[in-house]
Amino acid sequence: MRKITFSEATLEAMREEMRRDDRIFIMGEDIVRQGGIFGQFKGLSEEFGIEKVLDTPITETAIIGAAIGASLAGMRPVADMHFADFMGVSMDEIFNQMAKIRYMFGGQTTVPMVIRAPDGLIRSAAAQHSQSIEAWFNNIPGIKVVTPSNPADAKGLLKAALRSDDPIIYFENKDLFRQIGEVPEDEEYLVPIGKAKIVKEGTDVTIVSYSIMMQKALEAAEILEAEGISVEVIDLITLSPFDEVTVIESVKKTNRLLIAHEAVKIGGLGGEVAAVVAEKALDYLDAPIMRVGAKFTPVPFSPTLEEAYRPKTKEIVDGIKSMFK
Repeated sequence: MRKITFSEATLEAMREEMRRDDRIFIMGEDIVRQGGIFGQFKGLSEEFGIEKVLDTPITETAIIGAAIGASLAGMRPVADMHFADFMGVSMDEIFNQMAKIRYMFGGQTTVPMVIRAPDGLIRSAAAQHSQSIEAWFNNIPGIKVVTPSNPADAKGLLKAALRSDDPIIYFENKDLFRQIGEVPEDEEYLVPIGKAKIVKEGTDVTIVSYSIMMQKALEAAEILEAEGISVEVIDLITLSPFDEVTVIESVKKTNRLLIAHEAVKIGGLGGEVAAVVAEKALDYLDAPIMRVGAKFTPVPFSPTLEEAYRPKTKEIVDGIKSMFK
């Protein structure tokens, strides 16, 4: 183990997998000239050349369309979206082509591509550069959606995505790029897609979260533990398909559930997790399921309003305390 940043972990994953598999290449805006807006591609063009690390015009439609074509021709492209918000420009390519081709061709072809999509709040980036939009894609069959919460998972999950034969959207929270953590040096360290992780065991209540909100989930757990409430914390890691078994088994043990995410609460992934638990483990619940998410409004530019918009640790703590009243 050694300590590196989240950004460095993803860069290391890209370098190792590009050396391992000659079919992997990257395309996106400013990844040669700038090394990626968060430094996540720094130095790759020098090592692998501009044939494998491509700066594109500002056209998300063309980036995704070209990546789909390349994957059908036997390559394994990585399409960088600069900001996750820009995926709206290329939605037809994503949900009508990328997601459906393998199914429509009866499995005779695969679409082994990864979309890297930096998402989430970061220092007054405002309404068009700050959104958490993972729930959009959880409603599209044929796509796997993943998002790491720490540097080790960032590396292992990206490596697993690059080896998958399915199209994968890899959300990486912008505020996590600077986070430092321990990362294994093993080049075969992979984080399995489709499996959640119990990062803290407990007996009284389950918190399900992912990405940046894992920090607040663990902060809340520490506060609640000091007050005598034992908290189990689950990091989903894969959002589609999410690991129903791990979540349900935890709820059967703790009898209470809170789901927290930085995306807006209304229509967020928390509603799907809550619905699955209500369908399959309702009799085990001793309190209503709670959800914590952002306010239902565009992301504000004002720092004060942005902070009011952001979900808080206190909301998780207060929500869980209300279950015991």
